[in-house]
Amino acid sequence: MRQIRLLLLPIAWLYWCGVRIRNILFDAGILKGFSPDIPTICVGNLAVGGTGKTPMTAYLSSLLHGNFNVAVLSRGYKRKTKGFNIVSTESTVHEVGDEPLLLKLRQPSAIVAVDEDRMNGMVELFYAYPELDAIILDDAFQHRWIKPGLNLLLTEYENLYTHDFPLPAGRLRDSLSERKRANLIIVTKCPENLTADRCREISAELKPNPTQIIYFTSMEYGMPQPVFSESAGKLKLTDMQPVFAMTGIANPKPFVDYLQKHTALLAAKAFADHHYYSEDEIEAIFTELARSTSQAVVVTTEKDAVRLLKLKLPEEIKKRIYYIPVSVKFLFNSSEEFNNQILSYVRENKSDSSFH
Repeated sequence: MRQIRLLLLPIAWLYWCGVRIRNILFDAGILKGFSPDIPTICVGNLAVGGTGKTPMTAYLSSLLHGNFNVAVLSRGYKRKTKGFNIVSTESTVHEVGDEPLLLKLRQPSAIVAVDEDRMNGMVELFYAYPELDAIILDDAFQHRWIKPGLNLLLTEYENLYTHDFPLPAGRLRDSLSERKRANLIIVTKCPENLTADRCREISAELKPNPTQIIYFTSMEYGMPQPVFSESAGKLKLTDMQPVFAMTGIANPKPFVDYLQKHTALLAAKAFADHHYYSEDEIEAIFTELARSTSQAVVVTTEKDAVRLLKLKLPEEIKKRIYYIPVSVKFLFNSSEEFNNQILSYVRENKSDSSFH
């Protein structure tokens, strides 16, 4: 791995130069970002995938939904359509992408939209819903044509951005210097037994500026849910339950580790991030499982589950596919402080908000 990285460093340097020049043009005002009057919260990172942006976006949407009229805007990565699209519970991943559909299915009353042109998406949202109090931009830290009022920068505990390299030698898609634009830095997927001493070490390494606040979060796994609810019963995870883990996410390790700890994990198969599953792939997995045990179930992630929904599978297979929902858990009793910051930002900036 080290040798491959060394070979890729010249390309990574060229990539970094291009990114840096673009950011300098924005910083100098040669390229101009737009500051919406409506409160706008960006959830993003410096790396490609795997930091937990979707659970954080879901957390913010749920937090704000009871108090304000809020919408989530995503580009709808890997969808087969173009332009602005309002996500409904009847949408497909091909129409809107897996993450926006997940957000809509989790909270059906929420407003979720997709547009690869986020400026146009914000205009469309505001004209469709003029009563909006706030917009959450999912995965938009690099989209500098819009200047959010509040930037949340996520970095994964096991792969802090300070340990990483620019693409393609590493996973960084933006310059480390751009962390200065964040208001809040959130270290995600931390172990629940994280110590205060370790937090201080990480904080010293991330080097926040005096106005930035660092939060530490872990992933909280819920009870298994059937992907095809009309076909399956309840599933309780025990060390006697044979499980096959199937994932198509950027970093499946925490999920597989969880199943390893709580089930009789038989094997794990990792597809590419945002992988579109086929009936043949799923049936092949169950054919393989039949050779070892008839009691095994396939357990996947919530993001994978939405990519399975429209598959035409035999009922006997549908009954044996489950997903595990995940949610964000703030460590060190910091959720109230974080929530108050988000709520106060929207409350103090929503008066007479409009999009011009």
